[in-house]
Amino acid sequence: MALAHEDIEEIRRLIREELAQRQPEALVRYDLELRERLVRVEEELKHQRELMEQGFQLMEKRFEQVDKRLELMEKRFEQVDRHFEAMREDMNQRFEQVDKRFGHLEAAMDARFYELTRRIDRFMVWSFATTLTVGGLVVAAIKLL
Repeated sequence: MALAHEDIEEIRRLIREELAQRQPEALVRYDLELRERLVRVEEELKHQRELMEQGFQLMEKRFEQVDKRLELMEKRFEQVDRHFEAMREDMNQRFEQVDKRFGHLEAAMDARFYELTRRIDRFMVWSFATTLTVGGLVVAAIKLL
């Protein structure tokens, strides 16, 4: 049962007529659906853009807050630096005072050591003289006896 060429042409013609009758109705419905979808997509894109802009604004505010915090920290570090500098200067002054005290103490100790050395020298001279005198007396006493 092969179809004849005329039959095939008749089927094609009938399909075209049917499509021509249904096509405007289907196209209108399809076109409306597409338009509705486009409108929904555009609205969603607009909503997404607004959300992104809000997110960017919030991020900008947070960056500003971080910048303010960093500025405060920088000021605090500067205060700490000044405090350490003042402490260092105070310590240097105290060390200079200690150096002066040690200088005075060193001079006093030198004077005491000099006095002690002088006393020891005198003691040695007197001890030597006393030893020689006693030795001489012992020898003289032995000779006389």
